[in-house]
Formats: sequence, C-alpha cells, structure tokens
Amino acid sequence: MTADLILVNGRFTTLDRSNPAPEAAAIADGRFLAVGTEPEVRALAGPETQVIDLRGRRVIPGLIDSHMHIIRGGLNYNMELRWDGVRSLADAMRMLKEQVDRTPAPQWVRVVGGFTEHQFAEKRLPTLAELNAVAPDTPVFILHLYDRALLNAAALRVVGYTKDTPNPPGGEIVRDSHGNPTGLLLAQPNATILYSTLAKGPKLPPEYQKNSTRHFMREVNRLGVTGVIDAGGGFQNYPDDYAIIEELHREGLLTIRIAYNLFTQKPKAELADFTAWSKQVAPGQGDDLYRHNGAGEMLVYSAADFEDFRVERPDLPASMEGDLEPVVRLLAENRWPWRLHATYDETISTALDVFERVNRDIPFDGLHWFFDHAETITDRNIERIAALGGGIAVQHRMAFQGEYFVERYGAEAAERTPPIRRMLEAGLPVGGGTDATRVASYNPWVSLSWLVTGRTMGGLALYPPANRLDRETALRLWTEGNTWFSTELGKKGQIKEGQLADLAVLSADYFAVPEDAIQDITSVLTLLGGRPVHGSGDFQDLAPPLPAAMPDWSPVRSHGGYQQRAEAPQAQAVAAACGCANSCGVHGHAHAAAWAANAPVSDERSFWGVLGCSCWAF
Repeated sequence: MTADLILVNGRFTTLDRSNPAPEAAAIADGRFLAVGTEPEVRALAGPETQVIDLRGRRVIPGLIDSHMHIIRGGLNYNMELRWDGVRSLADAMRMLKEQVDRTPAPQWVRVVGGFTEHQFAEKRLPTLAELNAVAPDTPVFILHLYDRALLNAAALRVVGYTKDTPNPPGGEIVRDSHGNPTGLLLAQPNATILYSTLAKGPKLPPEYQKNSTRHFMREVNRLGVTGVIDAGGGFQNYPDDYAIIEELHREGLLTIRIAYNLFTQKPKAELADFTAWSKQVAPGQGDDLYRHNGAGEMLVYSAADFEDFRVERPDLPASMEGDLEPVVRLLAENRWPWRLHATYDETISTALDVFERVNRDIPFDGLHWFFDHAETITDRNIERIAALGGGIAVQHRMAFQGEYFVERYGAEAAERTPPIRRMLEAGLPVGGGTDATRVASYNPWVSLSWLVTGRTMGGLALYPPANRLDRETALRLWTEGNTWFSTELGKKGQIKEGQLADLAVLSADYFAVPEDAIQDITSVLTLLGGRPVHGSGDFQDLAPPLPAAMPDWSPVRSHGGYQQRAEAPQAQAVAAACGCANSCGVHGHAHAAAWAANAPVSDERSFWGVLGCSCWAF
C-alpha cells in the first residue's frame, strides 16, 4: 500500500515492546501502515503522500481517558469559565470580573469544577462578599469539587431559595442568623443540591450546544487526548441528551473516539432503566468513533458513596444489596459490561458480595466490569476483584482534595489512596482518567504528574515511592491500559502496525522534563486516525479551523480552557538566547525548569536535544 501520511524525525514512544523506539511511521486508511526505520517508511511514499517533519519531538500514542463526562461537559463547555490551572485567587477573580462584564442578562457566569482552593497561592475560595462585589446583578455559580457551591445574591434570587426553602436530604442551604440563605450550598455528603441548583440555569440552544461540544473536543485534543470512555452522569438522560453527540457523529465531526456508558437517572427505578435500555442498544454497538460500552457508573442510587472528604464516610443503606443484585443479574444475563462508582473499601466489599453471588449463578466469563476510583480499597478486595476478572479505573481526584483526606484520616492513610502499584502487582487491569469536568480537571498531564510525583495540585506529597509510578508505566495506564475498559484491546493505544493511527506530538519531552513540568505539557499536533485534529506552532495549519465559539459572550472566546502556568523568566531568557522560539516552539516551563536545574552549559546541544529543540541556533 501507499501511505497517506508519513511522520519522520520524531522521538517515537510506541509502547510496543517489540518495537519501542522506531524512526518513522506511515499511515494509510486511518491505521498505522508501517512503524520502523526512516528508509523503510519512506519507501511507502507515493506522489500524494504527505510527509511531516516532527523536528525531533516526542511522539506518544493518543491519550485515552478512562472516565470523563465529555458528552455532558460538551453541552455546557462554552458557557463555563474554567479555573482549571489558575494559580492564584486574584487571577481567578480577575477572570470572573471580566466575564461578568461581558455576560448579558439573563445568563449566568458559571465556574463548574476542575479546580481546588489548594491550587491557589492564597489557599482559599472567594468569599460571598467578594462575589457580590464583582457581580451585584449577574448570577454567579461556582462549584468546588463535590463539597460546595457558592452563589451570589443575584443567583440566589434567580433560583428562588428563601428562608422557607427546606434543606434537601443529604444537603444544606447555609443560612444567616435570620434564617436567610447566604449563598453557600453544602453536600452533606450528597451533591444533589449542587447539581440540581446548577440545572436551574439557562441552557444553550441545540446549535450552540453542537458548537460547544466541538470546542470541548478540540480543547482535549490540544492536550493530546484522542479517546474517552464517557461515564454518563446526573442529568444526562439517554437518549435525549445524546442527540448532539450523535448528530456530530453522523456528520463526521467527532475528533474524539467515545465509548459511552449509560447512567441510570431514577432512584428506585434503576432496574426498569436498564431493562428498557437492554432492548434498545447492545454493548459494542456503533463504530470506532462512537460506541456503546455498557452500564454505570451509577448502577443503583443506594450504592452511591460521595467522596466529600470534608465529612465522614457515609453509611450505605441496608437496601443496597437488594437493590444492586437484580441490576447486576440483568447485566450479566445480557452480557453488558458495567462500571460502579466506589470511593470507599466498605462500598467495594458490599458490591463484591453481590458480584460473587451473581457470578456463581451467571459466570461473568470475561465480561469487562470494573470499579471506578477505589481510593481506600484494601489488598483483600483487590484480590477478590482479580478472582472475578474485574478491573479498576483510577482518577486523579486525590490531586485536588488530598489535603482534605489527610486532615480527616491522616498522612499515613493517604499513602494508598488508591494503592495503584498494588493493583498492578495483583495483575488487575488498571486505567487512568480524570473524572472531569465537575470534580477534577480534564487535563491528562495533571493526572500523569500525580501518578509520577504523588503530589496534589497544592504541592502536598501524598505517596511514598512505593506507590508512585515510573513515567512509562503511568503513560501505559493512559493509553493501551485503557483499551481493556472499552473492550478494544489491540485496536488502539500503541503506535503499532494495524492499530488506529491516533497519536500526539508533544510540546516538551515527557521522558526528559523535570517532574514538576509534566503538568505543563500539551500537544502541538494530535492525529485521530491519521487526521490532524489539533495543531499549534509549526503545525497550526494542519488541523481544520473551528467556527468561533458560540455565543459571542462565551468565556471560551476570551479565556479558553485550561490555564497554562506563565513562563518563568528563565524560559524567556532561554528562548531569546537560542533564537528559535518561533521555529521549534519548545521553550516554556520545561526549559526554565531544566535550566534552573543547572544543565551543563558545556553540553548545550545535548541539553536542547533532550528537550526536543532541533534548530541548534546558538
């Protein structure tokens, strides 16, 4: 065959142990045609073949998120001001004030997850007085993790909360001495009060939701993500809330491969939901871009154990086993894979009691079922999962709320939250993810940094070396490891002949930058099936442009998505000295950190080469 596209002069990390570091790759019909030496690959060029010089950059398989709410997140992305990555409350409030000034009535300004107060230099959230000062008339809603929401006075008026509004079960509307709501909503520990209040806000019309979803997909493409397993979510009804993503799929506009799970929406009617859905759709139904993946992460509401570490672990109701067992029996009978949200070991123990009973009657026999999160799982339950052929998908929620866990349970207990190395040693399938967008950020490099360094966004060291991963192992959890969770083993996740041609060309060398700089990496070129879906710098003209974000007041137009850390002064000096900032595009936090680490001046050429700079302009 003749190649459609050939990539040369890259540092390829294939994750194929039989061919770990080739020189070039050829792509045809959306798959890798050849991965080998440059002469071998160039021999496949024809008159129409495009050849891209990667300028010595690190190339990895496209990243796959095992747990993200991309379908729901896409519908709302253009309405949300993102504080993901912002490093000071002062900067966050400046962004908020700018957005308040451009947002027309009756729209809200929303900051919906993806950040933690610990990432701010000030180590706090804004006060309600500060919110009211910058937004006296425009409703403002700020969601912080699973624990609280802040509403200014204008938002309180719109949602209609008064001194007569009762507290919902498991939630609190905080009140002043006169009984009037202050604007602080608390999950105690049920987050329904937070989400139901958010749902009272205006929605984008379908045309804008479509545009919003495209922008969100391009944003995660910018970070090197080419695949997502969508975990469903509250207020994400099937099939109604899937209409936009399915329309984009029909029109060939998806830039992310999506495997979606169905999340029940009706407490006490979960079995009816899954019974109806099992007659409408089958696992695996769809294609390589959009396919059904099974049930969960909510299987029954009585099994929900919200991970607000500011409050005590919730006791599960006595009805949990009786609620869960008929649902799992139905899924096993219909050969539906499933996933189950479980923060605490106590939840996992009870669920495994149910799974083991069902398995005795209806053997799982290779069904790809798994737990999500599992922060406090014990070795005993890891062994039970392995015996049943299950897996665990871990997310970097502890990077955002590890400080709260340590405050409640102690630093020693936090050292295994979750015990990822022990899971791998037990032979479990383990996958990496984010749980974005309403808790942690969708940035995969924050997750990879957490896996490698064991540190929170606030800089707290959580894990000893025994529970941290080397860089390659962490990357495998974000690529080939996650294909087990969508039952797509061998189809993607590596740069290997015959696999789907999904890859990311990185802004800095993941294997060479200092640990603290991992979180700052982006992709300068992302391919999905050999097709550019994002490009920047030297590669910015390769990906098709997006229409402007809609509506015209969208925060995406002015602030974008994840906020990168500002370049350090050393980086600016380095770029000026090298003189190649525009041609190689490598200079940034990675250079500054490496320079600060006293890279030997006598070995400049090797130093820049490791970081991915190929122009040698000294």
